[in-house]
Amino acid sequence: MENMEEKACLCALNRIFGFSPKTGTALVSHLGSAAEVFRLSRKDLEALMGPNSRYVRQLTFEAADTEAEELLRLDRNHICFVGFTEEGYPPLLRECEDAPIGLYIKSTSPASCLWTQKRTIAVVGSRDISPYGKEWCERIVAEIASSHVRPTIVSGLALGTDICAHKTAMEHGLPTIAVMATGPESVYPHRHREIAERMSFTPGCALITDYPPGTAPLAVHFLRRNRIIAGMSDSTILIESKIKGGGMMTSRLAFSYDREVYALPGRIDDIRSQGCNHLIRAKIAEPIASLSEMMESLGLGKAGRSVGISMEQTMERLYRGRMNEDEFRMMADIFSMIRKTRGITLDELADLSGLGYGKVSSIVGMLESDGMITADLLQRCCINTKKFQ
Repeated sequence: MENMEEKACLCALNRIFGFSPKTGTALVSHLGSAAEVFRLSRKDLEALMGPNSRYVRQLTFEAADTEAEELLRLDRNHICFVGFTEEGYPPLLRECEDAPIGLYIKSTSPASCLWTQKRTIAVVGSRDISPYGKEWCERIVAEIASSHVRPTIVSGLALGTDICAHKTAMEHGLPTIAVMATGPESVYPHRHREIAERMSFTPGCALITDYPPGTAPLAVHFLRRNRIIAGMSDSTILIESKIKGGGMMTSRLAFSYDREVYALPGRIDDIRSQGCNHLIRAKIAEPIASLSEMMESLGLGKAGRSVGISMEQTMERLYRGRMNEDEFRMMADIFSMIRKTRGITLDELADLSGLGYGKVSSIVGMLESDGMITADLLQRCCINTKKFQ
């Protein structure tokens, strides 16, 4: 049976020491429980923390009572709070010296079931993800899903890489956890509210945060939450990043926690790959040279299938009987160009193939309608990797 007084006191300490959790956890460890902190007199608190400590006046019974009421309200909204001394707190995160005092968790699964005998893999990267990054994020998560281990994918619910990782995980039936930079009752950005709700009601998935209700999405909050993503994960995979960015910070933190770090190499003149290339050069991250090597290094077995063979077989099945040999060859050539150069435009395809814009546009339209490729508003073409999983 849960000790609700202890939980309320842990919750109060989390709010009070949010930006300096080491002080709060040290107090609990020293006194034996969170409740004992609030039983100390002002004189004892000043003796323990110093007469000028700004925390002394906040450590009152009223603060704990307020959090007890807050916990009841959150429970009605299917949000629980788990302190660092309680069952259900991520065991890997507890090992980190700057771990939060507690976490708010929104999930249909009991908190303890989210981490029991499961590997957790963080997938992070740029908000401004490129077609190359998006394609490989989807392929990497899909390949991870082919493992019998079925690890949990952790990310930050942000634009770009984060939401791509969450969506791909859910499409392949992998559990996924979003570490938010707001209070537990809000979702940022707002456009991700629908998938966040789906995650919160999908067994094995969860929304978590160490920020109390009412916390706004300030820039500093995003930076601080990165330690939770890194700390609760066995491994971190960086898809794309500039030299400075949240994904770089998460990867460096993971390395400092003695966790595995992997990075997707990219072109040396691509600003979104400079961070990955730097981590590889600095021997902070292992390069993802092939899916098979990555899977074996992660301890997930060998890669599930050869994407290249699947693409060729699909082309044969879809088009060989629908057109003559010359038309099929043109179709295959255009598909090959798109496969080799992610984000290639219709104009570039027309120039390279010599077929003319109209013919290329017709071929691309057929490939897109059959789900072989995707093309955005700027007419940049990419292989639809979901077709070949």
